[in-house]
Order: sequence, then structure tokens, then C-alpha cells
Amino acid sequence: MPPASKVYRVRQIPEEVEAGPGGWLEAEHWKQAEALVDFRFPWIAMQAPATTFRALRNSKKFFFCFEIADADLVLDDSDDPVKRVTGSDRAELFFATGESLDPYYCLEIDPRGYVFDYRGKYYREFSPEWTWPGLETAARIGEGGYVVAGCLPMESFEALGLLQEGETCLRAGVYRAEFSHAADGTVVEDWISWVDPGTENPDFHVPGSFGEFWLEKE
Repeated sequence: MPPASKVYRVRQIPEEVEAGPGGWLEAEHWKQAEALVDFRFPWIAMQAPATTFRALRNSKKFFFCFEIADADLVLDDSDDPVKRVTGSDRAELFFATGESLDPYYCLEIDPRGYVFDYRGKYYREFSPEWTWPGLETAARIGEGGYVVAGCLPMESFEALGLLQEGETCLRAGVYRAEFSHAADGTVVEDWISWVDPGTENPDFHVPGSFGEFWLEKE
């Protein structure tokens, strides 16, 4: 596959670290992670509010955390579990098997910890009934924003074809849905990305929106 435009290094931590994501919202271990803060609005000329993404891994689990500044939370109260997430502010993390995005896998997590996970195929063929095996998540709303954290079994990356045995590079996209309330009460939908997809209209579901996660070894 061609080289990605951006790279994030996922540092390795000791094998004995097994805390679930609920214990990772303020974990000391995050100090060991590289802080990814390079996020932007690709489609509007405005500075994006702060977003910090961190990831760590050991041989058993892949841990991730978003710290998100948001002064105007939008939280959908729909009874539909998918609309409840897609109608809300949220963090998004995608992984692709290759440049063709055939398939790719998506996690969308709102400030309350509700999850919409699904399998995709280019272009925008979604399987919403699919769920990521072994996914665990936690979230917390605080003053001025929210935090979402989670972990994925490392074995799931190989099972899904995202990593071959011995490989240390994941094709990944890191995003944020940044919704806000207009003066008339309607919801304004804006979109934040680590990699500028280079599309005319907002769209994360294209090869150009992905970078690379390099899994470091001790």
C-alpha cells in the first residue's frame, strides 16, 4: 500500500497492564503515550477546538483515549441506538485493511459512552449489524468537554485482516464529529480530522482520510 501522509507511533507498555478502559480515563500510563493534537477542520476556515488522541498497546490489548474540548455539547436522545450516536458529538476511529477500504472497520463513541461500530466497504457500503469483538469503552463528561477511552484485543486486528503476523503498521483514521447549536436551536454539523481527506465535501469514508499507526516495540 502507498505510504500514508501522517504517522502516529503507538508505544508499547508492560504485559501486566490489564486495566479495563473505565480505569483508563485518568490512568498514569497515558503519560507514556505520544499525544496526537494535529487535528483540523478540513472543510471550513476556522481553528478547530482542541482534541488530544493517545494510544498504547501490549501484546494483548490496544488502548486508546480521546480528550476533547467542547463548550457546546450536542447529545441526541433518540431511542434508536444508532441515531443516538450519529446525532451527537463524538470521537471516531477507523481501521482499514488496505488502500481499497475493502473492508474497513469503524468505531464512533459519543460523550456518554454509547457506541456505533460497523464494517464498511468502499464506497459507503455499511454493515451496521457488525460489532467489534471484545471492544470495551468508557466515557466521562466534564467541564468544557469530554473524554472517551477504550481497548481492543490485539488478536482482533489479525482476525480482521488489519495486521498480518509480524506486521507493525495499521492504516487508521482519527476523527471527530463537532456538532453545535445554532441561534435558532438547530444543530450545525462540522467535522474534524487528523488527515485532510482532500475531498470537496465532508467525507471520512475515503482512502485519503487515513494515516498510519506504527506499533513500537521495546
